[in-house]
This record gives sequence, C-alpha cells and structure tokens, in this order.
Amino acid sequence: MPTQPSSTSRLPVVFIPHGGGPWPFVEMGLPKAEVQSLATYLRQVGQRLTTPPKALLVISAHWEEPVPTVMTSEAPPILYDYQGFPPESYRITWPAPGSPSLAARVRELLSTAGFATAEDPARGYDHGTFIPLKLTYPEADIPCVQLSLKQGLDPAEHLAMGRALAPLRDEGVFIIGSGLTFHNLRAFGDPRAYEVSAKFDAWVQDAATAPASLRDEMLTQWTQAPFARLAHPREEHLLPLMVAAGAAGEDRGTTAWAGAMMGTRISGYQFG
Repeated sequence: MPTQPSSTSRLPVVFIPHGGGPWPFVEMGLPKAEVQSLATYLRQVGQRLTTPPKALLVISAHWEEPVPTVMTSEAPPILYDYQGFPPESYRITWPAPGSPSLAARVRELLSTAGFATAEDPARGYDHGTFIPLKLTYPEADIPCVQLSLKQGLDPAEHLAMGRALAPLRDEGVFIIGSGLTFHNLRAFGDPRAYEVSAKFDAWVQDAATAPASLRDEMLTQWTQAPFARLAHPREEHLLPLMVAAGAAGEDRGTTAWAGAMMGTRISGYQFG
C-alpha cells in the first residue's frame, strides 16, 4: 500500500451488522423477510461506493488481542468460529487474498499514533468477515486484512485506533467495522428484547449521526445509553462502530440500514 495519499477519491467508512452465525447461507429458521432485508443491504454496500476499493480492512467483533493485531497471510484460511450449525456451515468459502503490505501500513499508522501492535500470519477470516463479505464481494477478488480489537475494550482507545487509520481512506482502502448494535445471546428470540433493543438502537442512531465531537463523546460514554448493558453485556460487538467512527473524522454518519434480526432491532451506518 502507498505510504502517501494517492489521487484516489476518499472512500467512506461503514459499520455493518453481520447477523448471527452463517445465517444467509444456511437455513436457521429466521423470518425470511428479515434475512432478505439484511442480505439485500449487505449486497449493496460495495455498490454504494463511487470508487472501487483497492483493499478492505475489516475490524470484526470476533477477534481480540492484547494489542491491535493484523493478519499477514497472503491467502488467509476460513476460521469457522461458530458451532452447532448444519454441516454445510463448515463448507462455506470466501477465498479473498490477504495483503501483507496493507497489514504493514496498518501497523505503521497505529504505531505512529502510539499503539503497540502485532501480527498473526496464521489467523483466518472469522465469520464477522467472511459471512457478510461473501454477500458484499462474492467474487472474493479484493485483498482483505482483518484488524483485531484491543483487549480491555476501551471505547476511547478504539476511537483513537480509527482516527489513526483514517489516512487509509485516501489510499483506496475501504474500512469496515463488523459487529451488531445489539448482542445479548440470552435475549435473542425473547419477545421482551425487541423494546430494549429498539430503545438502545435509537440511541445508537442518534450517536452515529451526530456531529463528530458529540458522536465521539456519546460513543465514549455508551454505557449511559438506555438499556446499555442489556443490549451489550459485553461490548465487543459495539467496538467496531467506535473504530469506524474514529476513521470517519468529521464525516457525519447516516443510517444505511435499519431492521430486525432474531427478534431485536439492529442497524448499520455509513460515514462519508
């Protein structure tokens, strides 16, 4: 990857809901309208870009390390990090190439911002990446690198990670945060969860679409939101939104998709 911004148009940043397990490719008993709505949105994510990306950088809720860590394999395997699904769930493929050069650039930017970093040459794409991006980029022909969350799950640190990565937007890299605005495994399928998730999701929409300074303040203090800890007993699925918001800079967010999944209200966002 180039070390200086190119003439490539600045790419937006997105936060996408990746659903649950292998949901779009395996029958899980979910309402067909919900599956179709989210799948349609994910198929359109790349189509909304005016400039095709040179590479993808995905921050998935399903990878945490002591320091921000990047995948460096030139041909990352698939990491089937779910269990209890039909056999075909473990035959899903998404053979996008890796990009050691992008991984090195990510480490450079984070190191300049004061983060210790690491790399993992064996790590594969987890389902926070290969499931949604199999819909968005089914040809799997764009290099992709995953970046881990940082253990401790501090929202301010993840906003700072995103700010450090913002130059990538001018270098042809499409930054994708992959998580869920509601993630309470015990609540999925409970009819009482919808109202809780709807109120929290409304707060997320207010935060994500606010001016940058207010957005960052709200996201840093997300535990003050209505039903925050009912929506996220553990916040790893919300942290990719923090990275995306940090990379957004002054760009205000828009609600790119809002709908239901597993009896809860969830949403996705685009910045820029």
